[in-house]
Amino acid sequence: MAAINRDPRTAPHGMRNDALLAGALAVVATALALLVNDGLRPDALGWSLLLAAHVPLVWRRRHPVPVLLVALACVAPYHALDNNHTAPIPATMVVLYTIAATGTVRRTLLTGTTVIGVTLIINALTNPDGAVELLRISGWIVAVLFCGIDVRYYRQYVAAIVERAERAERTREEEARRRVAEERLRIARDLHDLLAHSITLIGVQTSVAAHVLAADPDRLDHEAVAKALDDISDTCRTARGELRTTLEVLRAAEHGDGRGPLPGLDGIAHLAETARTAGARVDLTVRADHAPPAVGAAAYRIVQEALTNSVRHGGPGLSIQVNVYEKDGALHVSVTDDGTGPTAGGTPGFGLVGMRERARSVGGTLDAGPGVGGGFEVSAVLPELSVLSVPPPSPELSAPSVHREEA
Repeated sequence: MAAINRDPRTAPHGMRNDALLAGALAVVATALALLVNDGLRPDALGWSLLLAAHVPLVWRRRHPVPVLLVALACVAPYHALDNNHTAPIPATMVVLYTIAATGTVRRTLLTGTTVIGVTLIINALTNPDGAVELLRISGWIVAVLFCGIDVRYYRQYVAAIVERAERAERTREEEARRRVAEERLRIARDLHDLLAHSITLIGVQTSVAAHVLAADPDRLDHEAVAKALDDISDTCRTARGELRTTLEVLRAAEHGDGRGPLPGLDGIAHLAETARTAGARVDLTVRADHAPPAVGAAAYRIVQEALTNSVRHGGPGLSIQVNVYEKDGALHVSVTDDGTGPTAGGTPGFGLVGMRERARSVGGTLDAGPGVGGGFEVSAVLPELSVLSVPPPSPELSAPSVHREEA
């Protein structure tokens, strides 16, 4: 099938195959000249002209029109001498087919008209009364040319189908690569949110324990130290569980999908509790019973990153307001603190970028910047939420979109 659909000009070993074809046609022409009674048997000049007409066939693929002209230059005097008229027909038809199969329709029609015209002239000189013979020859010429045109269109049609199939295959491969890149980015975001949140809390809790130990060694508060160490242990245990769930994606080939359940709105209360263990006062309000998994996961990660930044940069006596509610078919998330903010000249991280990407991944928006009364404020609107039967709270909080350095 590949050999049939291939353009003859690009076929491998084309010249070698054409040389073999020319030899075979020369043998056929010789047999026809000896066996078919259609004119005189060729003499020395006739044999020379007949065999010479087959030599150009070696280059018929690359130069079909010059090959036809050379062949006609040999065949025309051959017929004019009234030699056997059947012998040159196979070679002539092969050249005509090649022109039709490799060229344009205009060139094919022009070539057919020229060949038929030359045939008319030769037939008028050698056989003035052979009208039927002229019609037969013209019919064969037209049939061969139309056969070549049909084959050329068929090859173009098959080439178009193959090209579309290859383009579709490339599109599928690009889509697969895009999905892999998106999945890697999702894993990177999850790992960043998880590790930044957990390590920040562990750092704060460790500082609390160190402060208790160093404040008054003679009157050591064993209960406070034990509570700080228990909080560190709980944070490590929670982080280890979330890390295991996230890394299950990397084992998808062995264990199916391997993603596990996405975090959602029900996990925000645990985030608030971990922030409280780090010494912050957290006021949490959640007025949304459920959300689509992707929207719930985005809200969870945004709250997680916002709480991490607040605990890290807020300073002592930190208060945080977390509001999650549904309004106008969208989930609104707001995290506001009254802290001192990040230290000037600190190294920026990827927290704000990650939060904005989380919101954008579900078609939402996110603003982050200094709050009206001080501190820092993060607000997000995540659409595509089913309508909930919960009364809407107060209007959403807003803040100027000013970047803040974060973990």
